[in-house]
Amino acid sequence: MRHQKKGRKIGSNSAHGKAIMNNMAAQIFEHGRIKTTETKAKEVRGTVDKIVTLAKRGDVHSRRQVLSMIGSRDLAHKIFAEVAEDFKERNGGYTRIMKLGPRLGDAAPMAIIELVPKES
Repeated sequence: MRHQKKGRKIGSNSAHGKAIMNNMAAQIFEHGRIKTTETKAKEVRGTVDKIVTLAKRGDVHSRRQVLSMIGSRDLAHKIFAEVAEDFKERNGGYTRIMKLGPRLGDAAPMAIIELVPKES
């Protein structure tokens, strides 16, 4: 029984699922949007929101926390310089999930998750 087990099952164990979420979050910041399954998109949304919130704080500790999640210094610098500035007036809701049709191979429900563009 899965009593009091938070989150969705992603990957084979918790470490693998965490690695998948961190890598997908890094890809979202690098490319702006990614295409994945609905379950993974809904799960990675929390990781992306947490990274943006840390970037908005902007102190050394939050930089180190983000770097431990995404692993790339260049990408961490981009997040703190560009993404944090885009979302400094926004309180949450940094991502958008658009549902697509089922995948051809196994009929898994697909979705696109992207960063919400800043208001002009």
